[in-house]
Amino acid sequence: MIATEGLTHLHLRVSDLAVSLSFYQSVFGMQEMFRDGGMVFLNTPGSKDLITLNPQGDGPIGVEGGIGHFGFRLKPEVELDDAIRAVEDNGGKLIRRGEHAPGVAYAYVADPDGYVIEL
Repeated sequence: MIATEGLTHLHLRVSDLAVSLSFYQSVFGMQEMFRDGGMVFLNTPGSKDLITLNPQGDGPIGVEGGIGHFGFRLKPEVELDDAIRAVEDNGGKLIRRGEHAPGVAYAYVADPDGYVIEL
């Protein structure tokens, strides 16, 4: 077994860097940490997670490619309806919502490129 501290980042190919950067900053409060070439690395404040937005390279954009979705855990004081509204107000869309178990609500939303995010 290799001892790790968890995942380092998700790398997303994006069609429009400015649109994707605005979406993740506005909706999830992510902060730009640094740039490497054309890629932008974003971090959720207070965590070690990173999302890399890459407007370059070959390959599909917004296609699952074996990854069905990734998720953000909402803070207890955040209402799911408010989170969905923030996604929609920033170019994303609601895919579906429901309950995993009684009282355990979720929503699947998509970012501007169609990447699926669970809230």
